[in-house]
Amino acid sequence: MLKRILLAIFTAAVLACQATPKPQKLVEGIPNIKPDEKQSLVCRQVVALIENYSYKRLSVNDSISSLVLDKYIKALDPYRNYFLASDIKDFEQFRTTLDDAFRTGDLSAPFYIFNVYSKRYNETLNYAIAHIKDKYDFNQQDTYFFDRANMPWITSVAALNDVWKKKVKYELVNLRLAGTDEAKAAVSLTKRYQNLKLQSSKLNNQDVFQVIMDAFTGAIDPHTNYFNPANASEFNEQMSRSIEGIGAYLQSENDVLKIAEVTPGGPAFKSKLLHAGDRIIGVAQETGDFEDIIGWRLDNAVAKIKGPKGTKVRLKIIPVGHDMSSKPVIVEIIREKIVMEDQSAKKEVKTIQSNGKPYKIGIITVPAFYADAKAAIAGDPNYKSTTRDVRLLIDTLKGKDKVDAIVMDLRSNGGGSLMEAIDLTGLFIDKGPVVQVKDVKGEVEVNGDEHPGALWSGPFGVLVDRTTASASEIFAGAIQDYGRGIIIGTQTFGKGTVQQPIDLNKLVNPSILQRLASFVQKGKPGSGKTVKGENDIPQLGQINLTIAKFYRVNGSSTQHKGVMPDITLPSFYPMDKVGEDTESSALPWDEVQKSDFVAVADLSAMKAELVKLHDARMEKSLDYKTLIQDLADMKKRSLETSVTLNENKLKAERDSLEVKALEKINRLRASRGLAPVKKGDKIKKAENFDFQEDETLKVMADYIQLKAVV
Repeated sequence: MLKRILLAIFTAAVLACQATPKPQKLVEGIPNIKPDEKQSLVCRQVVALIENYSYKRLSVNDSISSLVLDKYIKALDPYRNYFLASDIKDFEQFRTTLDDAFRTGDLSAPFYIFNVYSKRYNETLNYAIAHIKDKYDFNQQDTYFFDRANMPWITSVAALNDVWKKKVKYELVNLRLAGTDEAKAAVSLTKRYQNLKLQSSKLNNQDVFQVIMDAFTGAIDPHTNYFNPANASEFNEQMSRSIEGIGAYLQSENDVLKIAEVTPGGPAFKSKLLHAGDRIIGVAQETGDFEDIIGWRLDNAVAKIKGPKGTKVRLKIIPVGHDMSSKPVIVEIIREKIVMEDQSAKKEVKTIQSNGKPYKIGIITVPAFYADAKAAIAGDPNYKSTTRDVRLLIDTLKGKDKVDAIVMDLRSNGGGSLMEAIDLTGLFIDKGPVVQVKDVKGEVEVNGDEHPGALWSGPFGVLVDRTTASASEIFAGAIQDYGRGIIIGTQTFGKGTVQQPIDLNKLVNPSILQRLASFVQKGKPGSGKTVKGENDIPQLGQINLTIAKFYRVNGSSTQHKGVMPDITLPSFYPMDKVGEDTESSALPWDEVQKSDFVAVADLSAMKAELVKLHDARMEKSLDYKTLIQDLADMKKRSLETSVTLNENKLKAERDSLEVKALEKINRLRASRGLAPVKKGDKIKKAENFDFQEDETLKVMADYIQLKAVV
């Protein structure tokens, strides 16, 4: 029903907006990037969706227009290193008109702004390159402001050039302090700036449109997002934790596509024909000619290599160690479905001594709440999902590993599938409600685990940090509300909103897409070119639209406030810069009625004892005191906006910091019985110390002992 309503709205909107697009205002001296009809259509669709179906149900008006303009300019030039004050004054003409323009699909204004930016960007880089070999006085007492975000816009080209000359000097000072001689430093910096120009020249209208739509949707709320077709594909791959391709990580190096890593178990690995360091200079499908991809953008080249499982791709390779003038090797690979294991749930068992007794703790790290919905719908019995993976890990921890407790590490877990959060909670409770969802009409739906029995009923902890968000907060909040475990870490992010992914192609009448295809293929309608199939139909991308809010079973929203830990650890992330409560367009916190659930236990008395034991440890902990000082130093440095350009003074400052850092490391190593290290020594992976994890293990050991006493 919803799809039919949306289809009717957008068909009417598209048919009503077939007027000739407004002529693009051009910027002299550069190749202007221009919007296309497809982007105009998408813009109209997004406006209609926001005004009719967004949780906020707001009107895209002059106020929104003003916010979009500010966000867009900030996205392009956050540190005010490119635009002039006169440019900003010129852009004021669009302050209250972007809303009307977006409603009709007129993108001429934001593209004009981008083209001005592009001109300034290239002008400043050209100036910088031209002045790299100037004679600089590195004993001069001058200063470079690297962060101009809160400073006035620069008023003249001469003043802008002065900023960039100081930037060049600063980067030359850095190279000199790193031991690079004058000639090599000039060559290195020239290549750096030339590469920036090269990458800028590869930007297309899809890149520009993505920045525009980010500014637009960001003015609505932080989590309503538009994804262009390439980004939509990447987003959905991340959610499924799988891709279809050859199984290799690629990177661009000197305009050539290079294999950075071959995925173990993937088709490239099994073929033994591709290796890290090989360069790919041409791509062809099973039939057809090779396309030379030297100089291509990384994403465009990758799109040619990826493809449906079972299909063949042919690659023209210059093997690692061979000169680029060598005769290329032709390699054929059958694409397969690749599971991204490094981004899936994994386990580790650690033993900790407490009061003279060893305790085995199983740590399950969950990077996201993922589910391969496509494979599940297709009936694949081995489809990938967080809950399925964790279930297998818990079986091993209970059986083979015989752990005394389990910790779920949700640090840096930004969320994902709500159903996975519900199902995962079900592994730790008998059954019952897990989350409440309030929709745009104000109606509240309760979703829960309907499968009786818990897979793990022993001591349980959840480790969270400031970047733990969305579905992760639903899981942590449910565990806390049920009294099922201890939450350890920092206040979480506070993302308590629900997004619905919408494929924009499914909202447009196919006949309109056919007409649009003729625009794309010939530049005008009625060209006579036949649109043959789905591959000829323009892809419009996807919008993730905020349509509802999350609430815990205790009635409290996770929005804005997140989940407060039972045992609080210092935050590595600045609380005033990371989190929902730092976003001006974020929805507020509120409450709904408490749902009908039965807590597993009342842990309030045990939590009080755990806090006392934790606080006592922190009083004596060198790691804790060092971390608190480090965080204070980081906060102080984050407020700095300038740096000296006097080489001797800068070297002295950095040497002092290095000495202090080495002294700190060796103090901590001595406290752990480890040998000291010298400057330049590499610390073994096994010797890296995770304070948050270490204290979590100690809390869990306390938990096990207190539970035994009870």
